[in-house]
Amino acid sequence: MLTLLKIRNLALVDELVWEPEPGFLSITGETGAGKSVIMGGLSLLLGERADKGRIRSGESQCSLEAAFRLTDATAINETLEEAGVPLCEDGELLLKRTITATGNRQYINNSPVTLQLLRKIAGGLVDMHHPEAHRSLTSRERQLDLLDAYAENEPLLRAYKTAYAAWCSARAAYRELQEKEMANERELDFLRHQINEIESAGFTADEIAGLETHWQRARNASRLRDTALPMVQLLDGEDNSVLNNMRLLVRLGRELERLDADAARMLSPMEGLIDELTDLCADLQNYTDNLSIDPQELSRLEERISLLDSLKRKYGADYEAIEQHLQSCHAKLNEADNREQMLEDLAQQEQLRKAELLQAAQKLSVGRRKAAPKLCNAFLQHARQLGFRQSLFEVALSPLPTPGPHGLEEAEFLFGPNPGEPLKALRLIASSGELARVMLALKSALAGQDDTPLLVFDEIDANVGGEIARAVGLKMRELGQEHQVISITHFPQVAALANHHYLISKGTADGRTVSRMQEVQDDARVTELMRMLGTGGATAEAHARELLHS
Repeated sequence: MLTLLKIRNLALVDELVWEPEPGFLSITGETGAGKSVIMGGLSLLLGERADKGRIRSGESQCSLEAAFRLTDATAINETLEEAGVPLCEDGELLLKRTITATGNRQYINNSPVTLQLLRKIAGGLVDMHHPEAHRSLTSRERQLDLLDAYAENEPLLRAYKTAYAAWCSARAAYRELQEKEMANERELDFLRHQINEIESAGFTADEIAGLETHWQRARNASRLRDTALPMVQLLDGEDNSVLNNMRLLVRLGRELERLDADAARMLSPMEGLIDELTDLCADLQNYTDNLSIDPQELSRLEERISLLDSLKRKYGADYEAIEQHLQSCHAKLNEADNREQMLEDLAQQEQLRKAELLQAAQKLSVGRRKAAPKLCNAFLQHARQLGFRQSLFEVALSPLPTPGPHGLEEAEFLFGPNPGEPLKALRLIASSGELARVMLALKSALAGQDDTPLLVFDEIDANVGGEIARAVGLKMRELGQEHQVISITHFPQVAALANHHYLISKGTADGRTVSRMQEVQDDARVTELMRMLGTGGATAEAHARELLHS
């Protein structure tokens, strides 16, 4: 139940601190006094879109806080734990939201959260009803939800939705592959063309490693030879060559060593230099001998370089990228070649998932068919107490051509408020007053299955007469035995039946209009009921007291 509601700087309310009691609560007040602020504050705490225009004039922000005491916080705690939010201590859940001109913030158990999480957590705490909201009852999906709630089909529905998701996934996989199978053959031809183009080129990692070097060498062979041969000649090709001069130096060194043994240390490296220069000369000679000036070889290398550049432009920046593209093409082609077997496997999977789905759907359908007449009887019992004394009600279940997200059938609530008239779908009922009472009868029938702790009714007794208004109030008081029920009403017949009565009044403070809320009891409550009756005097007072004690 809601144990605390704080509203600051919302519309006409500068500050409201309310600690509502359990049971059936009524909120009354003159038109424009600010009764809608309660609905507005709760709606914002439930995650409704925040408009900065609702901030009290002259203030920079408004804030809303609520505390709920939960009988069982297990499911909410699981969601909070998954989101990394502190859990409810001793079953107490705290919600807070601040609204400014530049943005909004929301908190759960004093921890900042996303608006999506706030909506997810708060959505199951409060069920709000107002005249415009009753049209949701005309939705076939909503009607099926109500039937499932009455039938306590949650485990069956959960099993069905799991099976439905599995079937949808299997069907999507099958259809995706089927569409690929029917794709244009040109796509497969293009894959084969790419594979053939890359593989027919015949490149290897070893060839790629030396291709550029070989091409550059063949391209510049003449210049390379013209440069290397003079180097050979300088080393050992003439009388005045480097090696001839080195050999002369060695002979002179040996003569010097013969005359002075200490010179050996200084002259010993020269013979090693001769060996190194001799090897260098041989290498240069071998290098020039192996230089090819074959135009055909050069042409072949140029063609290979050009072919490699073409493949790079099409399939990747380097040889590794081209190889990866080749493997990808092979994989796609293999997938296409194996598609027939894969299609058969996926078709079997889809049929298996569908069989499991139909099995779960049959159990759900049985539960619905059993519950439908029971819901009709329960509804009619409450509807007749709300003035529909000779009404008829039926839950029509129509099979769907294929399994849907919610089962094998859809529901349609048919209602006949007047005797002798045919049953009509709820969506064809134009009267908001009738729809409001239908909704209240359904809520009453579902009271035992509905675990929503707080029900809020905003003027759902509009467009009904005094006797019916009292019946509406009695039904709300009955609901108050299972839930905490808040009714915002203009009818004294409804307000008088509440376990607790709160008055919203408008006044001034420091030259500003403000709304105030207080519980009225005893004579103050009688006075408020007299105001609602629209008359005064002893007769009105006696009528008010009679309403309170009847």
